[in-house]
Amino acid sequence: MFNVIDRVKPGLKKLIAALRETYPYASVLAVADDGRSWNISRGGVSIAASRMGGGTGYVVRVFDGVGCAEYSFNEFSEEKIPELQSILARRLAEQNKALEGFDPLPTPIPADEPAVLKKETAYKIHPRELGDEAIVERITALRKKALAYDERILDAQAGVSYRAYRKLFLSENRDLDQTVLWTTAVVAAMASRGQEIKMGYHPFSVLGGAEVLEDVDNGVEKVCADALALLDSQPITPGEYECVCNPETTGMIVHEAFGHGVEMDMFVKDRALAKSCIGEYVASPLVTMHDGNAVDETATMFFDDEGTLTGDTVIIDRGVLKTGMCDALSAARLGVKPTGNGRRESYERKAYTRMTNTYFQGGDATVEEMIASVKDGFLLEAPQSGMEDPKNWGIQCMVNTAKEIKDGKLTGKIFSPIVLTGYVPDLLKSVTMMSKEPVLSGSGMCGKGYKEWVKVSDGGPYMKARIRLG
Repeated sequence: MFNVIDRVKPGLKKLIAALRETYPYASVLAVADDGRSWNISRGGVSIAASRMGGGTGYVVRVFDGVGCAEYSFNEFSEEKIPELQSILARRLAEQNKALEGFDPLPTPIPADEPAVLKKETAYKIHPRELGDEAIVERITALRKKALAYDERILDAQAGVSYRAYRKLFLSENRDLDQTVLWTTAVVAAMASRGQEIKMGYHPFSVLGGAEVLEDVDNGVEKVCADALALLDSQPITPGEYECVCNPETTGMIVHEAFGHGVEMDMFVKDRALAKSCIGEYVASPLVTMHDGNAVDETATMFFDDEGTLTGDTVIIDRGVLKTGMCDALSAARLGVKPTGNGRRESYERKAYTRMTNTYFQGGDATVEEMIASVKDGFLLEAPQSGMEDPKNWGIQCMVNTAKEIKDGKLTGKIFSPIVLTGYVPDLLKSVTMMSKEPVLSGSGMCGKGYKEWVKVSDGGPYMKARIRLG
């Protein structure tokens, strides 16, 4: 279904050659998308084609040494090349006219080192090959398994979704081609006692296909047990506590507490405190933070939407902030190398600096040692949502479950819901233990503010820190 890329590639190369006669730099990104979702609940079964990546289309970009212009379109033939040349020329002229009387930010010509790449991610079972009937049968069985767990389970939901895409990036010196498939799933259970209703849930993800369903099947009982346990939860007494964060909660802190604050398009706009802290200690020496392809998860890609090859970006190295992550235009304006984080919600949308697979590196402690070291605190699980203020490094996150720890042992008491707040460097400098293996989850999407949604994954090891809870 991605053969359209092969059909249009010769014409797109001619488009680049034609544009290079006028502009010192030109590129085009071609995207072909396929996606689908399946869900079941008390309301029935729903099957829908996904428009997560915006469908199949193209975006062409040119630089003239003063400004940059882009144009997106969903149909292409060689006959359209003169029309596209005219549109880009008009856009640059309009842009330059609008900037008369202003001192615009410099727009350097992007580097265009030669690179050729063609890669595909691996999978065991493609969801489309498994088929609607088989997937609906599987998620129906998951729901039935949850409903049979306990008579207090009021309802259960299960869902699966995938996105497969092929992207081609062409410039004068670059010919990059990647095909990626990721699949996510979620199971949720609602438990009731009288008028009180609590929900347990767990997301699952894989850089691959429908093989993720095996993990979901193994997680149903825990989801139900979590929902039932929350029926006995209590409000927490606000305060600062010793906390052990499970990998999902660590991932939320990585993403919300620090990830957005080091997106370097915010450096260009002077909207991030991190800009003034490069080279400084912002965390405990136990904290090393990565973004990129050092792990395989749903946000893995081999090049970004601006044709920058991806890799492993070490953002914090043993407590010291080394760099941020950036798109190509922000990198040029800041005088640094792009990190492969220029991402578009779709071919119709602008490229922004966005996280990919973002996580804290593991340490050398065990979970048992971490819990045993806590005199009065909590094990935090089931993160829900979060937000941060990159300008002032404040965070506010929601966690569904806090399990009480007294004198190094779990007491069985559960508190919910939990609001996690604080000043980011204070939280990260308080980290005293990390477990050995980081675990990532890639079921979520991330917006730039309230829009521009892209797939991300985050995680880390179990992490011990002092955190303000309320």
